[in-house]
Amino acid sequence: MIRVALPYHLSNLAKVGREVAIEVDSPVTQRKVLDALEAAHPTLRGTIRDQATQRRRPFIRFFGCGQDLSHEAADDPLPEFIATGIEPFWVVGAMAGG
Repeated sequence: MIRVALPYHLSNLAKVGREVAIEVDSPVTQRKVLDALEAAHPTLRGTIRDQATQRRRPFIRFFGCGQDLSHEAADDPLPEFIATGIEPFWVVGAMAGG
């Protein structure tokens, strides 16, 4: 099981807790995690990544194991602690401003 931590606005939209557990086949990648998350919670489609391009939306970031994973390739394997469910894969709404 992969643990995905969601920001309040997305957990509220999906009517789930701040963290959800989903099944993902190996190798665990960002694409597979997001595919499984959207399949389990269809109201999240288009909120984290663009439905046409599958690219991460602006102001959404991905973190895990103390690393910013936002600019990693979607099909690169995620760190082992995320893949085994020890650490969550964090979806974070970024802020802008000065």
